[in-house]
Amino acid sequence: MSKIPADIKSKADALRQQLNYHNYRYYVLDSPEISDIEYDRLLRELTGLERQYPELVTPDSPTQRVGAPVQDTFKTIEHSQMMLSLENAMDESEFREWYERLDLMAELACEPKIDGTAVELVYKDGVLVFGSTRGDGQTGEDITLNIKTIKSVPLRLMGDRIPKYLEVRGEVFLPKEPFNKFNRQRIEAGEEPFANPRNAAAGSLRQLDSQVTALRPLDILIHGFGVIKGAVLATHSEAMEYFTKLGLKAVKPVLVTSLSGAEKYFRAMALKRDDLPFEIDGIVVKVDDLRVRDQLGLRARSPRWAIAYKFPAQEATTQLLEIVVQVGRTGALTPVANLKPVSIGGVEVSRATLHNAEEIARLDLMIGDWVILKRAGDVIPKIIKPIPSRRTGKEYSFEMPKQCPDCGSKVIQEEGEVAYRCLNISCPAQVKAGIGHFAQREAMNIEGLGDRLIEQFIDKDIIKDAADLYKLEKKDILKMERMGDKLAQNILDAIARSKKTTLARLIFGLGIRHIGEATAVLLAEHFKSMGKLSEARLEELQSISQVGPVMAQSVYDFFQNRVNCRLIERFKEKGIIYEAPTKIEEPLDIEIFVFTGELEKLTRSEAKRMVEEYGGKVSKSVTKKVNYVVKGKNPGSKIQQAEKLGIKIIDEEELRKVLGA
Repeated sequence: MSKIPADIKSKADALRQQLNYHNYRYYVLDSPEISDIEYDRLLRELTGLERQYPELVTPDSPTQRVGAPVQDTFKTIEHSQMMLSLENAMDESEFREWYERLDLMAELACEPKIDGTAVELVYKDGVLVFGSTRGDGQTGEDITLNIKTIKSVPLRLMGDRIPKYLEVRGEVFLPKEPFNKFNRQRIEAGEEPFANPRNAAAGSLRQLDSQVTALRPLDILIHGFGVIKGAVLATHSEAMEYFTKLGLKAVKPVLVTSLSGAEKYFRAMALKRDDLPFEIDGIVVKVDDLRVRDQLGLRARSPRWAIAYKFPAQEATTQLLEIVVQVGRTGALTPVANLKPVSIGGVEVSRATLHNAEEIARLDLMIGDWVILKRAGDVIPKIIKPIPSRRTGKEYSFEMPKQCPDCGSKVIQEEGEVAYRCLNISCPAQVKAGIGHFAQREAMNIEGLGDRLIEQFIDKDIIKDAADLYKLEKKDILKMERMGDKLAQNILDAIARSKKTTLARLIFGLGIRHIGEATAVLLAEHFKSMGKLSEARLEELQSISQVGPVMAQSVYDFFQNRVNCRLIERFKEKGIIYEAPTKIEEPLDIEIFVFTGELEKLTRSEAKRMVEEYGGKVSKSVTKKVNYVVKGKNPGSKIQQAEKLGIKIIDEEELRKVLGA
């Protein structure tokens, strides 16, 4: 390795700093200070130096945005804090209901809800080290190489207050104009255009070849964060301002002090929606104070302190051509409307769910009707009502079939239920849907195993259930339509990779009725093994926080079925292993703090972050393991408990001394 002359190293460092700064001015602040020609000259100069001295190349160099060699597959990254989704308010009454549930007077931060793909960026000592998708909320895909190609993502943070460790969450998207241009180029090249910017962004981030991602005009807006070490923040708005100073492209929330203020912001954004450079489908309203957020806490899937207030859906008129009935993995029969294709908000819609026979009767819907259609939340097509004045007399009523359209078994409507069901658990439609659920990304993540392929496997009698996937050979897969050797091998590899999973993913993949991803995580954390879960009594299931009686009964009933238990045994026989959630043992020398009363100079969340930053832990209760109780104004009974146990009681100033802050 040749020694790099000091002046060359200094020149390369200076060029990197200049280019990162001008990237920030151009892509984050939208206020460039130099011309494109001058920027290109600086980039070429740095590229030349790095070619001459390859040892000069650093992970945060602007030359590293062009992409990297093709990956075989994505690794996974576990989020240190769950990436939760948001509760939706579809109209004013739902939004007001959320606000009233808060039951407090707090400043609210309002910001646009960008229609993109959620990601997390991790910086250590100011350098970007990881980028990942949201995934199932606990674990995401490692898309670091693709994230690095986005020019508005700083590879190194700026400023003099750089935290030692920072996790930020944001939305990756394609702006409207670049998206339209990109689609025109695809059409000219004879390729299929993307349906909308969200799909284009998601597809771009999941390219195994990051050089392809580098060619796509992706952008990002940071709107949240996870763990921060080395900085104490009191509010969401303060955090966004701080992130902008670090060189990140963060949202600029508008602060309001009332429900009417948030509703005014909603109306203003609805009017500005078409003029914005990116697609939005509503606004996000969050409690600004981080201390109050901690007090409000979380649900299984969403925080209590935030909500997505969606815009009214766009509508169109079209004709209902027929109603077909689909059989789902739980045997429920769902009527689906086939429509005369119509464009709503730039997306062509030809199908809509009708949920159940009761919904069709309530709408007074007839086959052949002209109907008003909307995309609820700008996503799910839904029939609002028919237009009786346009009826010609040729329309006719729909009747739910008395036999399963797939296996011919008798269809029943169980007492107290709206849905009609096929009770034949061997029904091909149920088996296909169940295997599709098992293979999806949020469950066993068997990439390439789509519905059409599963359907062929079942129809050709190659597999009968999900466990049979693990006995497939390449010759079996090659029998399928439009199947090549490389694709067949990729599917086999994906099946093999899925054998190593987590208990939560496996529970979710079983497709137990009423059990979603979040509840699967709760069950995995409680029982730690499939064996203990399968033997659980109904009373124990009902005792788990956030597992309601209906869910508990559903889990209990599932494991009372011998067919289901045998399926799980076969998974084990086929070599499926899972990582059970493990409790991380605390270091023996960790110091535990309890707070009581109102602190003068710090908010509770600031104090908590300060303790955690210095390697301590904050507890809510006083036990023998606690080292310090921090006393503020108007302390509670925790002081008496501390005195009784002989625990040291300190004030706010003493806390700073203990922490060395």
